[in-house]
Amino acid sequence: MTAPRSWRAHLEQHVLPWWERAADDERGGVLTCFDNAGRLLSEEKYTWSQGRWAWLCAELADEAEAGRLDLDAAMWRRRAGETARFIADRALTPDHRTAFRLDRTGHQLVSGADGEVSTSVFADLFAVLGLAGALRTPGAPTHWQTSAMALLDVAERSIADRTARSEPYPVPSGFRDLAGPMSLLHTAAELERARPGCGAGAVRDRAADALTEQFFGAGTWWEFAPEAPADATTLLARHRTPGHLLECLWMLVHAGADVPLERLEALALRALAIGWDDAEGGILRYADADGGRPCGTSFGDVPYEALVRSTWDTKLWWVHAEALYATSLLAARCASAELARWHERVAGYTMATFPDPAGEWLQIRDRAGRPLDAVVALPVKDPFHIIRSLIFLNREAQNEGPESD
Repeated sequence: MTAPRSWRAHLEQHVLPWWERAADDERGGVLTCFDNAGRLLSEEKYTWSQGRWAWLCAELADEAEAGRLDLDAAMWRRRAGETARFIADRALTPDHRTAFRLDRTGHQLVSGADGEVSTSVFADLFAVLGLAGALRTPGAPTHWQTSAMALLDVAERSIADRTARSEPYPVPSGFRDLAGPMSLLHTAAELERARPGCGAGAVRDRAADALTEQFFGAGTWWEFAPEAPADATTLLARHRTPGHLLECLWMLVHAGADVPLERLEALALRALAIGWDDAEGGILRYADADGGRPCGTSFGDVPYEALVRSTWDTKLWWVHAEALYATSLLAARCASAELARWHERVAGYTMATFPDPAGEWLQIRDRAGRPLDAVVALPVKDPFHIIRSLIFLNREAQNEGPESD
């Protein structure tokens, strides 16, 4: 495994220089429409990625100021603010949602079949996340908080009443998705961290309750929880996303949710057991509830089903980045030797497979770990999961807990 202190070197010397070149310091935000070869295919800016970038920039500034990273804190703080300004000035819509895509200058682009610009509650929530990061800068405009709370409130209501949009893979009728409350949990926790007492803490707590009450079972979990018992044998109900659960578990720890450590450990071990590819190594993108290829009856006209069936055995950057941190954090919190062994296994595979000699990671791989030129969810190369996990791993290596997040 990589020695603990090398997380810092990997972040500072290998990953961040690549993204420095992609930062759009002239207009705010970051360019992300790159292929595996690093060629820029489009200057469009997805609000999803811009919000994530604003939060990352603020977090990097924090780490530099704390002496845990050797970076220009003022520059990263400025990038956080300029990206938040780009979001607040350009991406927001009058109904307290966001445009899914913008051109480089911030003009809102149509993304829906009926001419809509707002097509994803997750874009809305990542905008909140970015504003939350920038709000930690002294002197940040107060209207950023107002906008962030309005976005968060509308997102929570739409997820609860099943009107939330999640293009390009809408949640089918009759199911609830883990991603909704999970994203609410993390976003609300970060907004409450930035502005204690702003009201986001209540959203955080409701999201944590929804996760533990609706999605976690005895030794398993739902990625898509069926509302009708008859749907429990469908592909949607039977499939699992191991990396998603591992990400959710560390978010619960960071948010201070009241979940017994034994439950967190059991869920993490279950995700790793069914997700690990014994034949090729690494963690599968999707797995069946009992492990292996996802199975179950199909509705036949659901885009997400086709995604699961066609990409279940790919090896993705975000899955492994999240597993790296989750196994490390939970091994320590749960005093789990088994999770510590899993961390070693995940780290060995990840660092032998994903880093690109030219910088950053080749993010999408086939089952055997070979680079795969394909689009996953969005046609972008996104910095979020890798940089965030490396920040947390480095912080943890320097004996700092999630309370300082």
